[in-house]
Amino acid sequence: MTITASRPKPATRAAQIRGARARRRRRWPLVALLALLSLLTISPFIAMIIVALSPVGKPTVPAQWPESLTLDNISRVFSASGFIGWTFNSLVYSLVSVVIILLTASMAGYAFAKKRFPGRDTMLWTFLATMMVPFQATLIPTFVLVANLGGVDTFWGLIMPTLANSQAVFLMRQFIMGLPDELFEAAKVDGASELRVFWQIVLPLTRPILATLGVFVFLWHWNDFLWPLVASQSNATRTLTVGLTTLRTEEVQLSMLMASAAISVVPCLLVFFLLQRYLVNSIAMTGMK
Repeated sequence: MTITASRPKPATRAAQIRGARARRRRRWPLVALLALLSLLTISPFIAMIIVALSPVGKPTVPAQWPESLTLDNISRVFSASGFIGWTFNSLVYSLVSVVIILLTASMAGYAFAKKRFPGRDTMLWTFLATMMVPFQATLIPTFVLVANLGGVDTFWGLIMPTLANSQAVFLMRQFIMGLPDELFEAAKVDGASELRVFWQIVLPLTRPILATLGVFVFLWHWNDFLWPLVASQSNATRTLTVGLTTLRTEEVQLSMLMASAAISVVPCLLVFFLLQRYLVNSIAMTGMK
C-alpha cells in the first residue's frame, strides 16, 4: 500500500498566502522602527568617518558636508610620533590579558563547577562579591601596591591588576555546570589525569563561551582608559586610548583626531567578525539549555 501526501486545497493555500502577506504587513512598522534605531545608533560612527576623511581645515558635519574626501588624515596619523607605539601597547595589553584571563577563568570555572572541596561555595560567592565593588574604590590601593612593587610604567604592572576577573569566572562556571558529568566520570575511569581532562574535554567543549568571553575581555581592555592612564606614564607603555587624549592637549586638527579614533575601532571590528560564529553558537547553546 502506497501513501501519497495530500496536497493542500486551493482555498487553503490561498488563505495561507493571505495570512503570510498580512503578517508581513504587520511586521513593517517594527522593521521601520528597528531600522531607524539602527541608523541613530551608527550615525555618530558615520559622522566620525566623514570627519576623518575630510580635508584639514574644511568645515565638516554637522555644520556642512565636505565637498571631497581624502585619505591624507589617515596617512598623517600613521606618520605621527607615538601612534604606532600606542597601538602596539594596546594590542599587548589586550591580547595578553585575554589569553591569561581565559586560561585562569576556565580553570577556576571548572574547579567551582565540577570539583568538591571544603569552602567552595563560600570562596565562590566571596569572589563574586567583588563585582559589587567599583574599580574606582580600589584604584588608589591598587596603584600604591603596584608602585611599591616597582610596576608603574611597566607592562606587567599594567596587566596584572586586571587579571582577577570575577565575571569571567562566573560565566565559565555557569557554562561548565551544564556539561554532563558522565564525560568526566568516563575520563576518570579511563585513567585520565586532571590536566588531560581539562585540556581534552573542558577546553574543546567550552570553545563557544571562550570565544564570546574573549571578545568581551578584548573590548574591555582595548577601550580601558582609567587604569592605563594611572599606570602608564610614558609612551613606552601608554595605550591608544590614553595616547589619543594627549592629542587633544596639542594643536591637532579635528579631522586628524577623528582619523585616529576611526583607526582605533578597526581591531575591535576584526575581532568581532573573526569570532562572531562562536558568539552566535554560544547564544544558541544558551537558549537550548
